[in-house]
Amino acid sequence: MDSIVKKAKASMVLSAIAFSGILLLSSCNQNKMNSDASGVFESDEVIVSAQQSGQLLSFPIQEGDTIAKGVVVGNIDISNVELQKQQVQASIQALKEKTTNPVPQTELVKKQLIVLQAQLAQQEREKIRTENLLKADAATQKQLDDINALIDQLQKQIAVSQQQIALDQSNIATQNRTIFSEQNPLEKSVAQIQDQINKGQVVNPINGTVLIKYTLEGEMATVGKALYKIANLDTLTLRAYVTGNQLSSIKLGQQVKVYTDDGAKNYKEYNGKITWISDMSEFTPKTIQTKDERADLVYAIKIRVKNDGYLKLGEYGEVKFN
Repeated sequence: MDSIVKKAKASMVLSAIAFSGILLLSSCNQNKMNSDASGVFESDEVIVSAQQSGQLLSFPIQEGDTIAKGVVVGNIDISNVELQKQQVQASIQALKEKTTNPVPQTELVKKQLIVLQAQLAQQEREKIRTENLLKADAATQKQLDDINALIDQLQKQIAVSQQQIALDQSNIATQNRTIFSEQNPLEKSVAQIQDQINKGQVVNPINGTVLIKYTLEGEMATVGKALYKIANLDTLTLRAYVTGNQLSSIKLGQQVKVYTDDGAKNYKEYNGKITWISDMSEFTPKTIQTKDERADLVYAIKIRVKNDGYLKLGEYGEVKFN
């Protein structure tokens, strides 16, 4: 009799356990997301590196800071480069002092030319007067010949003076061109040095949030050394995987629903847009579960999701296409 009672009690206990299991399983199935694909959130991350070598004089940014594009976030000591620029600029100034101004040198010859031209004009008038006197037998042929000889001499002197002015200007221009030919490479050097000086400023390349800061103020920076990592978190990309059977149900630009965990049992819904579908299959990643777990090959897709501030890089997300 006792054995029958014990068996009855054991049967009731097993029934209660089974019923509890059924309720628990039913509850889990209700809270489980029946998604079409899943993946993790990522973003295009930019590692900003130093473009100049020297001590990092200022670098006030902190991890989590939101920085606009084009903002100067740090300064590298480039005093040596600035000294190089000053040295080249001094060389350019020295070249300019070597050039010759043709005006003072030719001014005297021009004044002499003006005097000769005035004398020539006077003698030409005197020639006309003497010719008239000769016709009236009031002058001699010798007087006219002397005037003609003087006019010829003045014309030759004027021609020589004009040639002298042109020659002086040509020589000075040639000399100055030789000097300026040395100046052009120096000016190019100044431009190159100025570019190095500009690279002493660390300029933020994109609008985004600082993810990791690799270097501290006062440390030495070298060309190519990573300073910090930044990413635009306003819109994140969910990289998910689908099977070949699902390709026919998706297309570029398609609007989808994206879900993330919201507490222990709830999900938060976001609107997403498919922006990329891989044209090559790959083996199923171990960390990604697809709808068809038996599929060996899957296709990667990217879904852009507007971030409300709660989405995080590396966070798990699920997708429903319909």
